[in-house]
Amino acid sequence: MLDLKDLECLSALARHRHFARAAEDCGMSQPAFSMRIRNLEERLDTQIVRRGNRFQGLTAEGEIVLQHGRAILDQTRALEDQIRAAKGEVIGTLNLGSIPTANTYAARIASWLLERHPGITLRIDTTSSIALLQGLEDGRFDAAITYTEGVATSLLRVEPLYGERYVLMVPNTLRHTDRGEISWAEAAELPLILLEPEMQNRRILDQIFDEVGVETRVVAETDGFTAMVAMAVDGLGAAVVPHVLTDRLGVFVDVSLLPLVDPVVEKSVGLVLPDRGQVIPAIEALRETVLHHQSR
Repeated sequence: MLDLKDLECLSALARHRHFARAAEDCGMSQPAFSMRIRNLEERLDTQIVRRGNRFQGLTAEGEIVLQHGRAILDQTRALEDQIRAAKGEVIGTLNLGSIPTANTYAARIASWLLERHPGITLRIDTTSSIALLQGLEDGRFDAAITYTEGVATSLLRVEPLYGERYVLMVPNTLRHTDRGEISWAEAAELPLILLEPEMQNRRILDQIFDEVGVETRVVAETDGFTAMVAMAVDGLGAAVVPHVLTDRLGVFVDVSLLPLVDPVVEKSVGLVLPDRGQVIPAIEALRETVLHHQSR
């Protein structure tokens, strides 16, 4: 009979694509981890991993084992969680991935979920939209908050959350308009602080500036908004931030928050969940909590 721990090890290896990191994730030494993979190969009498000096991927048979293994692990988790739910308990740990622009919204979800289901622990990890979709596929994330454009709805469930609009956080020393808004073309004249180029938010902004027909002067790049806000407050440059973030920033004395117009751009952000056919109560509780607050 297959050992669930062996399947967990295989899933971790496919996720990390590195023996040492996968072993650490599973809480065991690398020799013990490698033995688990060999046990699985011996049990199924087939080679699962392409071996070399480093991890080189799974064999065709290994991909089949991985697909069924993940389904078995999902079914096991669903069974355990549904038994607890039948006793009136919705508990467990949920891994929620989020794009950087949605971090504050993810924090709100954590508060809503804890209020309704105090037995659930929500872990929030911030990464790129591409990594989020990959993480949903390989089981790293139970759900993700990301841009909905390009999401394969045949494989994933999408619950729309909000339209992301953009605001310029500009130091008052750099502000050159008295209006309560600013155009993208005017913003391009300022030294800008943006996310790193591989982030989808940055690609969106670059496309907007390109469509407006202006070139930007980027003085700093970062992978998160905390550093962006700090640099803007220090007067280094102006930061383009999502409106959902400004709702939580409070009031700054030395900077202004100006909606970006001409054009007004809105990008759909949603809660994306894997559609694996298994109802896991904690994930369903997350979805229902979000929908409850969306309808208010």
